[in-house]
Amino acid sequence: MARERQVAGGGRAVEIAPDRLEGWYARFAVRNDGVRLTEHKADTVTVVAGNGVVAVATVPFGPLNAEGTVPGLAVGPLIEHALISRRIALLLVRRGGHSVGIARGGVVVQSRTDRHLVQGRSAAGGWSQQRFARRREGQARSALRSAADDAFEVLVPQLSEVDAVVLGGDRRALESLREDKRLAPLFERAEARVLDIAEPRRTVLEDAAERAVAVEITLSGP
Repeated sequence: MARERQVAGGGRAVEIAPDRLEGWYARFAVRNDGVRLTEHKADTVTVVAGNGVVAVATVPFGPLNAEGTVPGLAVGPLIEHALISRRIALLLVRRGGHSVGIARGGVVVQSRTDRHLVQGRSAAGGWSQQRFARRREGQARSALRSAADDAFEVLVPQLSEVDAVVLGGDRRALESLREDKRLAPLFERAEARVLDIAEPRRTVLEDAAERAVAVEITLSGP
């Protein structure tokens, strides 16, 4: 099944695996009174249906080698681009854990995962609350240092061999890692899209490897 979520400002976004794109667009055309036109840009492919529904696909690992507007449904260039097998570096991090790995064709071939205790907020007040907050901040810093170390050891040495870098998890945690100068080459290669994930573990990494190569399509209109 396609993963689906609501997007800000209305509409919804779906993630479609490369090998399901052709069938998805065929069903889209049937459900929406055909397709008026397809617009190709370097970073998006927009399909306008007969009933006014608009489907905007964000090109993963762009740019797309096609530009211009044509009548009808013409998503062949997008499908061909998405089906290319790529070697991808994955960095997933949340406050209490992280998972890093290398995936090929949506399958994890190398990984390292670690979890750390970061306590929740305390309802206590006064000095007790302050001590708890300091301990919690210390735990969070330790978890992020561990994530940075693993990313540096596992991913950075292989950057010359990967086609792309995909991030996932908590954006504040990722921004903290971005401050580590050792990881600058990693973040310079990162795709703009950040995967929303559960607490990182091996199964979450495997799911992220599949999602990383999927095409996200945003639907809006009638």
